[in-house]
This record gives sequence, C-alpha cells and structure tokens, in this order.
Amino acid sequence: MLMRAIVYDAVGSVPRVADVPAPDCPPDGAVVEVRATGVCRSDWHAWRGHDPVPLPHIPGHEFAGVVSAVGPQVKGFAVGDRVTAPFVNGCGWCPYCVAGRAQICPNQTQPGFTHPGSFAEQVQVRAADTNLVRLPDAVDFVPAAALGCRFATAFRALTGHGPVPDDAVVAVHGCGGVGLSAVMIAVALRLRVLALDLSPAATAMAASLGAVVVPSVVGEADIAIDAYGSAETAEASVRSLRRGGRHVQVGLMLGDDARAPLPWDLVVAHELQVVGSHGMAAVDYPPMLDLVARGRLDPGRLVGSVIDLAEAGEALRAMDSPIPAHAGITVAVRSV
Repeated sequence: MLMRAIVYDAVGSVPRVADVPAPDCPPDGAVVEVRATGVCRSDWHAWRGHDPVPLPHIPGHEFAGVVSAVGPQVKGFAVGDRVTAPFVNGCGWCPYCVAGRAQICPNQTQPGFTHPGSFAEQVQVRAADTNLVRLPDAVDFVPAAALGCRFATAFRALTGHGPVPDDAVVAVHGCGGVGLSAVMIAVALRLRVLALDLSPAATAMAASLGAVVVPSVVGEADIAIDAYGSAETAEASVRSLRRGGRHVQVGLMLGDDARAPLPWDLVVAHELQVVGSHGMAAVDYPPMLDLVARGRLDPGRLVGSVIDLAEAGEALRAMDSPIPAHAGITVAVRSV
C-alpha cells in the first residue's frame, strides 16, 4: 500500500509530496494514522545535515493520531486508540528502559531520524508498550502534536532534574517551541519567568503567557534553560544563574557549538549545576497530561499556525530564517 508523505532526497533539497510505501507493523510495535504533526527545529537540523539521517527521508517526530495496526506482542494498546509518543523511543528491554529512563536508551530509535517520520499519513512506532501514550479524551490532536518533543522536553527540563523552589526565578533563553513551552509550564507552576529572544513575535507570545521579557539576565535565576542551542545562549544561560543555580541545556548543540566553552570559573565558585535534558519517557507523561486535561496547561495556546500536511516541507524551509516571522509551533494536519 502507498501513502502520501513529505520526502527530501538530499541534504537541503526541496522537500516534496510523494507517494511512498506505508510502514510495516513490527511484532512489538504499532502503526499510527497521523492526524497532526509538529514542524520542529530538530527536523530542520536533520534536513540541513546537522544530524545525519538516511536518505531519501521522511521527517517528523511530533505527532498524534489513531492506532491503525498493532503487532502480536503488544499488550497495552489496540486499533482505534488515540495516542501520541515521545520523540525518543526506547527499546523496552535494556536497564534504562526497565528503570523508566527510555529517553536515554542506548538502543533508542526516533521516528523522523533513525527511520521514516510523521510528515506522512502513517508512522511506525517500535516497542509500542514502552513508547505509546494514550491521550485523554479532552486533549485534541493538534495540541497533542506539540507534546512529544518540545512540550514534554520542557516539562522534564523544569521538573525532572531536582527540586523547584516555590519562589524560583526561571530564565528561558530562546522562545521557540520548547522555550515557550517552558514559559507556559513555569508560569503554571507559579514561578517568576524571565524570557529572552531576538524575535519580537516570540517575546510578545512569551509575555502573553506571563513571562517578563528582558534583554539580559545576570546572577538572578535559580533555573536557567537554554532552549535555543548555541555557544552564546548556553554561556548566557550559565551567567544568568545566581549562586547554587541550575543550567539545563535543552537546545541542540551541533557543529562547532558542540564543543562550546562555558564559564567554568562560575560553575565551580558558585557551585552551579549543569545538566542536559533529552526529552521525556512515555512513563512520565501522566502528570503532564493530567495538567493538560484539567486545563492547568494548554499547549494549544502555543500553536502559532495550522497548515495542511502538504505544506510541511515549505514550513521546514522557512526555518532557514534565524528569526521566524511568526511565533509559536507550526502543526501540520491531515484531512480525514
């Protein structure tokens, strides 16, 4: 069987709409009929060759949809279930997965990176019992498509690396999808949030979510998040911390930035924490989804535009601009 998908044939080549073979269903996996998929800067990094992927390639790793097939080994899900999944899919059997840390599984797979992704009518999910997440009825597909990468990553970046004081100040460096998610979550936790970005549209949205927009922060934050990923934003994030603070690196550090220096004199003298944060395992989704279902968190507010699946390639190309014309997350939907 064939399905419609967005495909690019070489690094940086124009993504095109094509008919391609539909994915097989692994014995321990599932096939999900994609109803909505986010267009993420990580997809752009792969398209531009910063993160190698097999070519030709179907991007997309943030999705929500309906299970259309399950393998015979799957116990917890059935055809017709409304689901999403983290962008990191654990193998399900290694010590990290067994301990609930599938986001650092050494055998991990990632739709849209290690194999065809969700810019398509269907996507394969391996080790479905480990990686699928059932959606509450109150959570629609479009906001759910924002959860698998940026929103869940921001949730764990704030809450998964140590205690968060009730009076904490959070500095968010970069107000793209993951940065705005961090702003929303920190505000929902009733924290004081400082937001930094070069895009007026991004900072306006951050302000609308409850952040205080500032040009710089030095020595004021308890938690600082680099949600962009560059030598400049990583250093600024560390310098924004007060003594004993925590820097969380969320934005991908690629190319020369992967070896970027940090002000280690401050890290040592001020006893700062420097941690990386790589998504969130499916097992950790329930508290976040409960807040979404109860209206405490509304990822739908972060959706800046909704486009047709056929337009996802053009949305990817638009990310060449370092300062986007529009704020928020772009979600591509498939008509049914």
